[in-house]
Amino acid sequence: MTTQPSFVQPDEIRARFSRAMSDMYQAEVPLYGALLQLVAEINTQTMEQQPELTRHLRQTGEIERLNMERHGAIRVGTAAELATLRRLFAVMGMVPVGYYDLAPAGVPVHSTAFRAVHEASLQVSPFRVFTSLLRLELIEQPELRQQAADILAKRDIFTPRAIELIAKYETAGGLTDNEATDFITQALETFRWHSQATVSAEVYQQLHDQHRLIADVVAFKGPHINHLTPRTLNIDAVQTAMPEHHITPKAVIEGPPPRHCPILLRQTSFKALEEKVAFISTDGQRVQGHHTARFGEIEQRGAALTAKGRSLYDHLLQAAQDQLQVPANEKNAEQYKTLLCEQFSQFPDDYPTMRAEKLAFFRYFPTEKGLHISAASIQDLTLEQLISAAIIQYEPLVYEDFLPVSAAGIFQSNLGDKGQSHFTGHSSKQNFQRDLGVEVIDELQLYEETQQRSLAACAAALQLPTLSL
Repeated sequence: MTTQPSFVQPDEIRARFSRAMSDMYQAEVPLYGALLQLVAEINTQTMEQQPELTRHLRQTGEIERLNMERHGAIRVGTAAELATLRRLFAVMGMVPVGYYDLAPAGVPVHSTAFRAVHEASLQVSPFRVFTSLLRLELIEQPELRQQAADILAKRDIFTPRAIELIAKYETAGGLTDNEATDFITQALETFRWHSQATVSAEVYQQLHDQHRLIADVVAFKGPHINHLTPRTLNIDAVQTAMPEHHITPKAVIEGPPPRHCPILLRQTSFKALEEKVAFISTDGQRVQGHHTARFGEIEQRGAALTAKGRSLYDHLLQAAQDQLQVPANEKNAEQYKTLLCEQFSQFPDDYPTMRAEKLAFFRYFPTEKGLHISAASIQDLTLEQLISAAIIQYEPLVYEDFLPVSAAGIFQSNLGDKGQSHFTGHSSKQNFQRDLGVEVIDELQLYEETQQRSLAACAAALQLPTLSL
């Protein structure tokens, strides 16, 4: 009788990979280590000062995942690279969630976020990777477009062993402990920084003149991770403290203004590093140059908004930007912050109103009192009555995804782009999904499902037949 091999859970592989990538990135970008330390200090301080926030983090289980929370970002050049990345991330229990078109903001890519989808998996490791595919069709010059395509066609961003282990996972249904360790080592190679360009300085410059991101994607051996983002509980405190740690923050925090009840996502960053790169000259000599692409980023996550909440958020953000009339920068940062706060005064800043107006998603939990009450005495009560009687309590569902405007805005400001360039060309979700090989998952549907699961778990714990909103 043959025994079945013991496989490592995808959640565990993801957690181990996330730690390994963090160690690698810290060795490559020393400022990232300083950033981690600063965020950890401010998180400890914030929890000491805000016992209610600490209670919320304990209730939802987020306190356990806080220090390991990271998101990375990479950019690939071909459909084949994107499709293989999808298979690689699947080994770690990560699937594509959401579609983001950054072309209207002047960045010639479209993207998805690879992440876990179930709340239990997210508690084990909330690691996510924002993955962008270069839209070669947006390169205006046909010769340069063809040259970029030819360069990309020659490279292979995955090690042969990584491909072998992905295939093994797909056929066997999992990886053993030794295979998982090997997989992490091999997969990391795809994300490693290479200081040797694959093109001449002249070709690099032509690609860079079209858009610096095109040079970043096309001119190197692989899609180096360009930032890893820790989660803070107080982004304004991090922004203020960064200069004391010799880190220069960007002028404006992306996303909504400071609020008592945070929503969606706020993020800030420090300027991209100028890194030494060796180019190949036409006569085969190495020519020293530099490249600017990788930067540090910090995020603060708030409540996941419903379609109605997202619509209100988009409207208020646009209104503030319309009033400002130019992109937010060092000179108008304070003015922009004021306009943002004025506009967002229209968005309720307390959870009971946000819940009553169906602006955000929530998770429901039975209280201690509820667990000790007889089921017969509460059989006929509605959800609202159970909440009023302190038998059920609720907490906002944390937003696990990204803001397209932020993704583009962070990129523009980090790399010092002064004006916004715009690409003509429509959003192309259908083409993206074709290249990816599957449809992306709608993030709002995932939040809805998590909310429903929490209601079902409450009903079961309280021995009620059902609970509905």
